[in-house]
Amino acid sequence: MTSKNSKVVELDQVVIRFAGDSGDGMQLTGSLFSDSTAFAGNDFATFPDYPSEIRAPQGTVSGVSGFQIHFGQKTVHTSGDLADVLIAMNPASLKANMRWIKEGSIIIVDEDAFIDKGIEKAGYTTDPTLDGSLEKYKLIKAPISSMTKEAVKHLNLDMKSTLKTKNMFALGIVMYLFNRDTSLIDKYFEQKFKTNPLIVEANKAVLAAGNHYAETIELFGNTYKVEPAPLAKGRYRNVTGNIATAWGFMAASERSGRELFLGSYPITPATEILQELSKHKSLSVKALQAEDEIAGIVSTIGASFTGSLAITTTSGPGLSLKSEAIGLAVMTELPIVIVDVQRGGPSTGLPTKSEQSDLMQALYGRNGEAPVIVLAARSSVDCFYSAYEASKLAMEHMTPVILLTDGSLANGSEVFRIPKVAELPAINPPLAKANDADYKPYKRHPEKLNRQWALPGTPGLRHRIGGLEKLDVVGTVSHDPLNHERMTYLREEKVMRVANYIPEQEVFGPDVADLLVVSWGGTYGVMLTVVEKMREQGKSIALAHFRHIMPLPKNTEALLGRYKKIVVSEINNGQFVKYLRMNFPQFRYEQYNKIQGLPFMVAELEAKFNELLK
Repeated sequence: MTSKNSKVVELDQVVIRFAGDSGDGMQLTGSLFSDSTAFAGNDFATFPDYPSEIRAPQGTVSGVSGFQIHFGQKTVHTSGDLADVLIAMNPASLKANMRWIKEGSIIIVDEDAFIDKGIEKAGYTTDPTLDGSLEKYKLIKAPISSMTKEAVKHLNLDMKSTLKTKNMFALGIVMYLFNRDTSLIDKYFEQKFKTNPLIVEANKAVLAAGNHYAETIELFGNTYKVEPAPLAKGRYRNVTGNIATAWGFMAASERSGRELFLGSYPITPATEILQELSKHKSLSVKALQAEDEIAGIVSTIGASFTGSLAITTTSGPGLSLKSEAIGLAVMTELPIVIVDVQRGGPSTGLPTKSEQSDLMQALYGRNGEAPVIVLAARSSVDCFYSAYEASKLAMEHMTPVILLTDGSLANGSEVFRIPKVAELPAINPPLAKANDADYKPYKRHPEKLNRQWALPGTPGLRHRIGGLEKLDVVGTVSHDPLNHERMTYLREEKVMRVANYIPEQEVFGPDVADLLVVSWGGTYGVMLTVVEKMREQGKSIALAHFRHIMPLPKNTEALLGRYKKIVVSEINNGQFVKYLRMNFPQFRYEQYNKIQGLPFMVAELEAKFNELLK
């Protein structure tokens, strides 16, 4: 409900950033606001940002957890550059996020947290809410902690449980500010905490108290409304990239008629795929939490041998541990999908931060000549379609596929229009038939060069399998040097011929321009946004965003040759640009890289591209 004295202002788009200590529930707060945004019919994208330390010191900048959402009445491609609204639950979260907000933005703080001890732990020498340093912003000082206590005092909750609900007071304020209905969140409480009615009542009370406080105190001269985006008719859900990835595999399992097996070891930020798939035993999904990364992929190879759609999920450190077994899958020519949810490295690196860190490892990180198909999802929603395509390519071409996503896609969320499985492309695994007199283990399809998938126990299809080199066609163990050379070429050519079964590379913008922006994977949204913006300004610029990495689309060389300048932008130190230089050394490539565990911002890309256009 909006106060009669406030004016409702309609906005095209808004960026909100929730920030607090790691225990303040900012991820849940942001997720619930995202759900309300989906229900309101807005398009949106989110960016969760949380610390790598499991128990960072409370009240310090290193322990700040954040969640940003960008929503609008038009198509949204990014989680936004700078925030229009910042909710800061303590001094440290204010200090950590000042560089991520616009001048003139609304800052809502819990004034109860701005005591001397908290101010000092955050690294301030004076209270920033009193020393004039926030004069360029619309500062709202709300007694969030004390009002939370007041809202639940009739429930006789202990203090720890009481303060765990204060994030709902902040959410209530923001829901009022954007004219949102809180009933959807009340239903979430009823479902999430159905075994603990007291917690349900407490969260409802605090949410309502925050909403009522914002209305009655008249904190804001205006409230805001963002009209629904023009989305096509259908059933929609707010999904993270990890959830979308899991659903993509389940869809591929249904469409191919192959039962789904996941063998994985938990690792940030990929664990949620394992968690999601483990919920779907009713769909014949088998999810094994293995004792380590090697056991995870070896069990996956075994499941593939028996005829399952077999996948394993990991992040960069786990991918390196799986490398020998990936070589085994290449040698046995069995279809598996390895999902690498990339994070900052090397070693443990930045486990909760996103980076395009593993491309070279995906392409070449194995002993011997061991080529695999490599795909890179471009958005949280595209994780669904990329997982589906990775499954299709693996099974139809009988080879391992590495699917690269990243932390920002995996944990970020978008509005997902749920497709009908029957409308997705058909998947036709090359299953060998029982008692086929012409069956040979390494007899290949004349075009795809894939071998047939002979399931154990099928009459007449007994064959050898293992890591030792096999004799062409016959499949017995062979140490003949010429045969090894032939099989090496065949395995590589099989992967390269996948280019005949994937789309040609598309370009957003003109076929000829002064500058071609080249990108891949999870940077698609921000790249598209900046190129759209610059084209509206009349700039001669185009975008080629690659989803298929190995093999590259057939038209890649011709495409690159049409542009005066090429700039390759990546969240790493230049891995894709090195790959392009290897394959197409005749072209000159500029590059623009960022390696901070943070996504690109539209403004920084626009500045760089304008510099190149000069």
